[in-house]
This record gives sequence, structure tokens and C-alpha cells, in this order.
Amino acid sequence: MSKTEKPLVGILMGSDTDWPTMKLAAEACGEFGIATEARVMSAHRTPEDVAEYARTAQGRGLRVVIGGGGGAAHLAGVVAALTALPVIGVPVESRALRGLDSLLSMVQMPAGVPVATVGIGAARNAGLLAVQILAVGDGKLLARFGEFKKRLAEESRAKDAKLGG
Repeated sequence: MSKTEKPLVGILMGSDTDWPTMKLAAEACGEFGIATEARVMSAHRTPEDVAEYARTAQGRGLRVVIGGGGGAAHLAGVVAALTALPVIGVPVESRALRGLDSLLSMVQMPAGVPVATVGIGAARNAGLLAVQILAVGDGKLLARFGEFKKRLAEESRAKDAKLGG
């Protein structure tokens, strides 16, 4: 599969301090040739910008949105409320409650507004989940992801063998 030119995955975060975590999602997508776009916008400080982004995402060619945030972490939920695209939430670890507050705000969405949520700080898994979502409609990408899973299994078996298993 060739690298996509146009971003298929949008990566949003409430602050640029979230980038060290969220860049792992971009890197995971990049491993499969999936272009991403990354933006900083806040559900609380720039709600109009978030609304515009969410409402125009599909028309701009995005197919999945990943929203990361710490603290109140409403970004992914607000985006999910405003688009029909799948939204993946990444709770970013915070000082106050170490990301538990963010995790709970993402997984406790009301009925009808789902946010697929990965573990605290698990932006790589969010990127991989975005790739899997895209692979549903792309046989070549699905095959590449299958090869990735096989490599994971081989690495695990090699570690087991190294310990004498």
C-alpha cells in the first residue's frame, strides 16, 4: 500500500503539552502509510474551532478522529457529538489524578455518542485502532495489519524461547 497523501486520520489534543503522548498515534499510522493531521484545539477554550473541525472532518477526507486530553478531557466526546466518523479517545496522564479523570470522562459517554477509548497514555494503540478501522475497507491494508499481528506473535514467542519456555 502506498502512503496516503491526504490525511485520513485527524489527531486532536487540548494542549501542545499532549503532543509527546499523541505523536505515538501519528507514528503508528505512519508505519502503515496512513497520513495524519495534528491540531491543538480545546473543547473549553476554543469550542467553535472544535465544532468547525468536527463538522467539516468527513468532507475534508478524514475517516477517523483521535482525540486526546487530560483533566476534564471533553474533546473526544464533543467531536463524537458533532461527527458521524469514528472517534477514538486517548486519556492523557495528568498530575492531579494521573489520567483516571480523563479515562472516566471518555468511557462514560452517554448512549448514542460513543468514543472508543484506549488506556491512559496509549496513543499508539489509538493509532493502531485507526489503522484497523481503515483496513475494514482496504484489503491490502488489512493484509499488512495481519502481518503486523504475526510479527507481534513471533516477537512474543522469541521472548518466551529466550527464557527457556
